[in-house]
Amino acid sequence: MIENLNPQQTWDFLQQNPNAALIDVRTKMEHLFVGHPPKAIHIPWKEAPDWQLNPNFVAQVRQVVSNPNTPILLLCRSGQRSLEAAAALQASGYTHLINIEEGFEGALDDNKQRGNVNGWRFAGLPWQQS
Repeated sequence: MIENLNPQQTWDFLQQNPNAALIDVRTKMEHLFVGHPPKAIHIPWKEAPDWQLNPNFVAQVRQVVSNPNTPILLLCRSGQRSLEAAAALQASGYTHLINIEEGFEGALDDNKQRGNVNGWRFAGLPWQQS
């Protein structure tokens, strides 16, 4: 089963579980230029410009999280790609998967802009840019 936590719940979980891994599944450009939580491990699920699935995603996760029982929290822009990535990890044997609902930027507002409704940055949680 894949658990869903909002950004604040995720931050609290990370503070209580220092061995958990936070994996940012967004593109390289999103991770670098939009920003990311501190200590987030960047492993893209899909990559621009053609949005092809990363065929090495599970293998790359295994390189940083070898124990399938380690909690893995997955972050994307709004919570959809991270859910797909969590499902792939679950199918490969990982057991403690958490999708970060709302993602880093959150849902679109009425003006079709992100960051004004919900998400990691909207919640005022720590983040940085490279």
